[in-house]
Amino acid sequence: MTTENRAHWLAEEQKLDERLYEAMNPGGEKAVGRLAKQNKRPVRELIADLIDPGETFFELSRLAGFGVDYPDGIDDVPCGGVVTGIGRIHGNWTMIIGNDSRVKAGTYFPITLKKHIRAQAIAENCGLNCVYIADSGGAFLPMQADVFPDDGHFGSMFYNMARMSAKGIKQVTLSTGGNTAGGAYIVFMACQAVMIDKLAYSFLGGPPLVKMATGEVISAEDLGGANVHTGISGGADRFCGDQAEAIEAVREILSLEPPQSINVHRYQESPPAVPQDSIYDLMPAAIHQGIDVRTILETFSDDSYFIEYKKNYAVGRGDNIVAGKIRIKGIPVGVIASNAVGIIFVEAARKAAEWIVRCNQEKIPLLFLQNAPGYMVGSESEHMGMGKYGADMVRAVSCSKVPRVQLVIGPDNGAANYGMSGRAYRPDFLFSTMRARTGVMSGRSAAGVLLSIEERKRESQGKPMSEEEKENFRQKMIEKYDGEAHPFFCGSRLLNDAVLKFGEIRDWLGMAFEVSLLREIEDPSFGNFRF
Repeated sequence: MTTENRAHWLAEEQKLDERLYEAMNPGGEKAVGRLAKQNKRPVRELIADLIDPGETFFELSRLAGFGVDYPDGIDDVPCGGVVTGIGRIHGNWTMIIGNDSRVKAGTYFPITLKKHIRAQAIAENCGLNCVYIADSGGAFLPMQADVFPDDGHFGSMFYNMARMSAKGIKQVTLSTGGNTAGGAYIVFMACQAVMIDKLAYSFLGGPPLVKMATGEVISAEDLGGANVHTGISGGADRFCGDQAEAIEAVREILSLEPPQSINVHRYQESPPAVPQDSIYDLMPAAIHQGIDVRTILETFSDDSYFIEYKKNYAVGRGDNIVAGKIRIKGIPVGVIASNAVGIIFVEAARKAAEWIVRCNQEKIPLLFLQNAPGYMVGSESEHMGMGKYGADMVRAVSCSKVPRVQLVIGPDNGAANYGMSGRAYRPDFLFSTMRARTGVMSGRSAAGVLLSIEERKRESQGKPMSEEEKENFRQKMIEKYDGEAHPFFCGSRLLNDAVLKFGEIRDWLGMAFEVSLLREIEDPSFGNFRF
């Protein structure tokens, strides 16, 4: 069976590779050729030169924008039209946000804004300096009502820049193309802005609008080119001859930033004692098959070592959540992990809430390894206080002050999504794997509930369903709910920060905990528990 598991997940990750290639290469070689004619390189090549040599760029939300079904027949916005991610510049973790002008000239769709603002939220929360590689046509005008006037729309990007700058979080913009109207503020709101001669432009209204509004006829260069803003208006700070010089200018601006340090004692890093790729054998291909989560932890924790909390408590019910401590790349981490089939019983909820509180008291970060189809239902569970203790788990997560990371490795349904620090509970990072299924319930469960409702409705109308109609309805609902729970669907809508291969888990968790621990951990303060 382990060989079958490995083959299954390698095939699934091949599908992920194919989707990522499509996302990261919009327009193919023709688009790269068009950039070359403008003396430009693709944004990811610029980022590779911007970060320190040999360092990894942890690119976020690469699946964003597929199947969004926007006006003008736009079904896909590859990568959301913007590249976001975290890399080291002079040793310091830095958030990088770069427009990909190959996608609709870098214009902002709703998904582009959501991705850009999510990256800013991570940066502000963790205290990461930001570099913006600006080359954008501004808002996608056919959807102006969805991208311009509201909170979370275009203006929020500049609001965030101002607030981060006020906190001492550097905002540096490299303008490597045109930035018009609201997009110009990416240049003007920066702590320092770098512009490239005869390549970068920034103006509140471009030449066509200026002519229409004032009758003035002027070129883009004379209106808002690099010479204008570095030598006349003062709207930018560094004048560069080409992209390579501009990259070095940005690195120089950040070269004297104080070195970062994490707010927890870091131990000597050790690799796992078991082969890291053994996770491919251990992870069942069947989504709802039970997992011995302790063996999964061994594949990415230092020395494969796990100190378990209350191991003997209510075996068979309490151990459907496993709690304890591991180290990841030397960083101590508290773990709350779904075990077996993952259903959360009363005893498991009690243990989880208690462990969240204890980790907050010790000020160590939390990893939620999510594989839970929900809290246990039924009269016995209700009478034992499932709602009450599940609510305590939700309270503990909501009020937790330590960094939290969620990694979804299986079913992620119902209120278990809440108690295990799902998206609404604002974990510092949320990652999925190809085994993740995030939805209110499984397709099979949803189909059963909705079919019973449809049957009653049809009977009340005097039109009972045939067996064939029932089966067709059931299959339609299974496809809908399972499709919307798939990591591709969730990733396209930014319901996670990245879809990871099993072999990437350790490196990404190491980055996530290190970055999230750059902020100072507050003293714990919890709401009214019902213990």
